[in-house]
Amino acid sequence: MPTTLDCTGLKCPQPVLRTRDALAAGPEGDELVVLVDNEAARGNVERFAKSQGCAVRVEELGGERYRLQLTRRKDVPAATTPFAAEDYPCPAPAGPGLVYVIPADVMGRGDEDLGRILMRAFVKTIAEVKPLPEKIFFYNGGARLTATDSDLIAPLKKLAEQGVKILSCGTCLDFFNLKKELRVGEVTNMYDIMDSMARAAKVVSPF
Repeated sequence: MPTTLDCTGLKCPQPVLRTRDALAAGPEGDELVVLVDNEAARGNVERFAKSQGCAVRVEELGGERYRLQLTRRKDVPAATTPFAAEDYPCPAPAGPGLVYVIPADVMGRGDEDLGRILMRAFVKTIAEVKPLPEKIFFYNGGARLTATDSDLIAPLKKLAEQGVKILSCGTCLDFFNLKKELRVGEVTNMYDIMDSMARAAKVVSPF
């Protein structure tokens, strides 16, 4: 049975360094399975393994998860060049992260009843899509979703437990007379909304 090295969740260049150590500890002809969860780690591990005389088979598991099966080939000597971090670049963060903005309690245009069904499905699906957002802003009609008893409060609280900031526009809650009814997250303001959107690596909206 091949040895399995789980490198999911590790920051670059840790997957390459752990692969290096595992290869150094194993005999020639031995198989090593490396699990990673991003494209940069996949490319770096594959490139390093080949430089060490390994045959590499890559299997895509979905959701940017990969399984790399490495086999040290006896007929190909390992490279003697020392590991150099600059040869295995790590992507730099593009900003403070991913931000979702939800400006209404309906999704799309057309039938409002259908739009409410779609919005509920959208909010419930956020936790299933990786990476998770750093912040979710609710404003205008979207603020009703955080200040009304519904089946959306539980999934939003679960996101908050995972570190996602749930933020509702204070002016909007005041307009709808809902500030005292807030069920999840915190009250925010227009400056925070605009500043976070301007600095975000990506902004996603159901519109």
